[in-house]
Amino acid sequence: MSARLINPGVLATETPKAVNLLYKAAHASGVSPTVLELVHLRASQINGCSPCVDSGARSMRKNGETDDRLFAVAAWRETPYFTEPERAALALAEAATRLADRADAVPDELWNAAAEHFSEEELGAIVLWIATTNFFNRINALVKTPAPQHWG
Repeated sequence: MSARLINPGVLATETPKAVNLLYKAAHASGVSPTVLELVHLRASQINGCSPCVDSGARSMRKNGETDDRLFAVAAWRETPYFTEPERAALALAEAATRLADRADAVPDELWNAAAEHFSEEELGAIVLWIATTNFFNRINALVKTPAPQHWG
């Protein structure tokens, strides 16, 4: 598999600066890096973004995530491995990634469940990170960016 186009973020030379600002803003909010990595991985799974799933899972593993949790992200509702705040963030990531799946894309009940666990600043960072992830997922899907090959 080969990409249709070099990553547009590389071609548009100012993009890396903007992306770094988004990354810093989301990660400076006080939200657990694990929560941000979980929502990134789940949104990327939903969107079928192989490079983001690959990099997300590898980053989580590098940062000490267990295989049990990594393998269960796609089925997080049916496993005992995730905390209530993580579950609320995962539900928010799924709803925000699947906006067209229901008339009320992010119902108040779902939002309020997340708000029980995160401050407004933290929710803002989670929303920003979900949106950033979806942004990259869509670019990668459009240009068919493959996951890198890892040997060994």
